[in-house]
Amino acid sequence: MGTGREAALAALTACRRLDAWSDGSLKAACRELDRREAALASRLAYGVLQNRALLDFYLDACCTQRFETLEPFIRDVLRLGAYQILFMDRVPDSAAVDESVELVKRKKRQRAAGMVNAVLRRLSREKNELPELPTGDRAGYLALRYSHPTWLVRRLMELLGDQEAEAFLRLDNEAVPTTIQRNPLRCTAEELTESLTACGAALTPHPWMPECWLLSGGGSLEAMPAFQKGWFQVQDAAAKAAVLASGVKPGDRVLDVCAAPGGKSFAAAMAMEDEGEIIACDIHRHKLALIEKGAERLGLACIRTELADGRQCREAWLEGFDEVLCDVPCSGLGIIRKKPDIRYKDPAQLAGLPKVQRSILENAGRYVKPGGVLLYATCTVLPEENGEVTAEFLSGHPEFHPEPFRLPGLDGENDGSLTLWPQRHGTDGFYICRMRRS
Repeated sequence: MGTGREAALAALTACRRLDAWSDGSLKAACRELDRREAALASRLAYGVLQNRALLDFYLDACCTQRFETLEPFIRDVLRLGAYQILFMDRVPDSAAVDESVELVKRKKRQRAAGMVNAVLRRLSREKNELPELPTGDRAGYLALRYSHPTWLVRRLMELLGDQEAEAFLRLDNEAVPTTIQRNPLRCTAEELTESLTACGAALTPHPWMPECWLLSGGGSLEAMPAFQKGWFQVQDAAAKAAVLASGVKPGDRVLDVCAAPGGKSFAAAMAMEDEGEIIACDIHRHKLALIEKGAERLGLACIRTELADGRQCREAWLEGFDEVLCDVPCSGLGIIRKKPDIRYKDPAQLAGLPKVQRSILENAGRYVKPGGVLLYATCTVLPEENGEVTAEFLSGHPEFHPEPFRLPGLDGENDGSLTLWPQRHGTDGFYICRMRRS
C-alpha cells in the first residue's frame, strides 16, 4: 500500500515533472492508502507547497552546498522532512529524519542518504536558532515568509495595503474548512445535520450564507450516506453568492457558459426549485459527464449539458435566456488557499487570460434576453481580469448596465460588482458583476 510520505512525494513529483495539479495528483497517489496515511499525505504535500520558499531558505542554511543545486528529487525529500521538523509537533524529529532517509533509500538513491540525514539532523538541532529572514524589502520579506511569488505580493500590496495583503497571504497557508450547501429538494436542515453528525463530522453554520455549513471531520465526504443520497454539495459561499446575485428563480431559462465541474449550475437549479431549464456548457466532453453525474446524484432534472466553446456563437441561443452565467477561466489567484500550487504557475501564462475572458463575455452577452441578466464571475482578485474586463464590455454595450444586488448576511449594497476576499468575508477570493440588459 505504501505510506503517506511516499504518496506525498509522488504528488510533489507529479506537480514538478508534469505540471500537474496537486489535488488530482494527491488523489491518485492516495488511492491505495488507508484514511490515516492519506490524511498524512495531504498534510505533507500541501504543507510543502504552502511553505516551499521558506523551507528552502532554512534548508539552504543547513546544506554544505547551495540547496538549489541539489537534484530535484532530493530537494523534495528534504522539504518533506523539514516541514515535519518545523511545522508538525506530533511527529518526532527523529522519525522525520529516519523516514526521509528511508524514502531516499527506497528510491535507490543510497549515495544521497547520508547527506539527507546530515542536513535534517542539523535542522533539528538548530530549529530554535534559525537564521532571520531578510527584512530590507517588505515585499521580498512577505514573499519569503509566506512562500508567494514576489510579483503577486507587490500586486496585493498595491490593492490592499501592507497589513491586509499579509492577512491574505497568511490565510493562503492555513487550513480551509470545507463548506457545504444543503440540497433543499432532498432533505431538511435537521436531517442533514443528524446524518453528518452520525458520521462523526462537526458542523458549524456559515457565518453569513444561509443553508451553508462549515464541515470538519467524519472522513471521506463521498463515503457519507448524505453525500451519496444527494443531500448536499461541496461549494464555497462565494460561488453560491454568484448564483444568488444572478437572481435565478423557478421557471427561468438559464445558460451556464463555463459550467464544469457544475457547482453553479447545481446551486442555480436548487434556487429554481428544479423548475425551468439550465443548459450547462463546457469545451471538454469528459467534464460534461461529471456535471451529469453530479446532477443525477442531487436529483436535479432541469439541467442538461451541451458541448460548446463560450467564444463561439450559437445562433439558436441568441437572446434566449433569462440569465447567463459566465464563470470564466482565470488565474485562480483567489483560491490559492485551496490549490497552493497556483502560486507557482508562470505569470507569463496569465497575460493572455483577459483576452479570453473578454471574448467569452462578448459572446455570452448575445444570449441574454432583453430585460435579462448577464452575470460575470471569476475566482481571482486581479482588476485586470475583473473590473477592467466588465468595464470594457459595458463601454461597448450601452444596452447593458451594472445593477446593484444584495447578498444575505452581508451589509450594504454595491454598484453592481463585488470582490469577496478571504480576509474580509471568509470565502474564496471571488469577483461578481451583475449586468442587466435594457
